[in-house]
Amino acid sequence: MHTVSSLRAGQDGASVAIRRIDARAPSRWLEAGWQDIKANPLPSLAYGLLFALGGDLILLSLVSHPHLLTFAISGFFLVAPLLAAGLYELSRARENGEKLMFIDSLRAFRRNGQSLALFGLLLALTALLWERFTAIAFAMLSGGGAFASNALLTGILLGGEHLAFVTTWLLLGSVLAAFVFTLAVVSVPMMLDRDCDPVTAMACSLRAVAANPGPLALWAVLIVVLTLTGFATLLFGLVVLMPMLGHASWHAYRELVE
Repeated sequence: MHTVSSLRAGQDGASVAIRRIDARAPSRWLEAGWQDIKANPLPSLAYGLLFALGGDLILLSLVSHPHLLTFAISGFFLVAPLLAAGLYELSRARENGEKLMFIDSLRAFRRNGQSLALFGLLLALTALLWERFTAIAFAMLSGGGAFASNALLTGILLGGEHLAFVTTWLLLGSVLAAFVFTLAVVSVPMMLDRDCDPVTAMACSLRAVAANPGPLALWAVLIVVLTLTGFATLLFGLVVLMPMLGHASWHAYRELVE
């Protein structure tokens, strides 16, 4: 069950209301996402396969560069909302009784392209700042020398070394990811659905989180847990998990924004 929040924001004379949701909402979104996959599996799983294969190639190429490897894994959470635009389009089409092919779903990246590009630029700048912080942190750990060897990363992951660094890195990364999640939880689906500008979409995301902190905190935890599960399977778990999360995010937008 959900109710409509009294918080509203206007754009061009139109108001957008944010609904209040219950703690069971994330499970409903995941179930709806799974139903979207079952209804049109080939394009959905094609996105998942692209994420898995592309991610594996990136990680393999960075295995000897610890700071880039850790940045690639953590940075995925920053850019995923935009990368999943095609999955939102598949869910949107299914709501309208359409069954799109993979190539047809790519039109999502052309719809409201200027707003998506601006939002993508914001995500790219955020990712760049995170990469610079990671590079500086690893350089400090290596004494200012080269850190192209994986020995440092092995020592951190397997040897339990540099606990203070790991704690600080995880804390700052979590804060940054929470910031991006707060801005992005409904932003990209809303820009695709309503042709609005990124500022309006991000404002709605902020208000959605403010109105539903508990359920959306649970949703964020589920996203992290399921994504890390995909990474733990050498990314091939993402073949199914990434489309399910992408479709579920569309249904989250539908339930949160009136």
